[in-house]
Amino acid sequence: MTHPFLRACLLGLSLVLAACAGPTGPTPPFYEDLASPTATIDANAAARMISNYRTNNGLSPVTIDPALQRVAKAQAEAMANANDVKASLQPGNRLSERLIRQGVGEVHAVENVSAGYRTLAEAFSGWRESPKHNAVMLDEKSTRMGIATAYVPGSKYKVFWSLVLAAP
Repeated sequence: MTHPFLRACLLGLSLVLAACAGPTGPTPPFYEDLASPTATIDANAAARMISNYRTNNGLSPVTIDPALQRVAKAQAEAMANANDVKASLQPGNRLSERLIRQGVGEVHAVENVSAGYRTLAEAFSGWRESPKHNAVMLDEKSTRMGIATAYVPGSKYKVFWSLVLAAP
């Protein structure tokens, strides 16, 4: 038979250890590690995050646009294939050219390209801290967006990002 004091100590210890384990629910989409071949970015979570940031800065929210999703995906894949963020500067791969190819046309649009961020939270924080990237997220004319990532296992960057915002 276990002594009551020992039983109470063991119960207390197990409660402390259970509290240290933390929540066991699913990982929020902005903390999902995108450095894997099966990972996909949650575009709706990204739109909510960017929209909240924009509204906190007095701007309109943005909504996901399927054509801009394709434009962003093409850029993320081009950078991944080149293993270089500068792929967006190559002839035929500039934002205006990709917009036309995807049927968006000639509209006001801006883009963030980057590499190395593993989660949406990291990318958002990095973009917010960079004046040029931040200006894209806070573009006053934009009302819609597309976002995509591409994973390259052998790359030092692992994940390439494209965020496209455009006017109506």
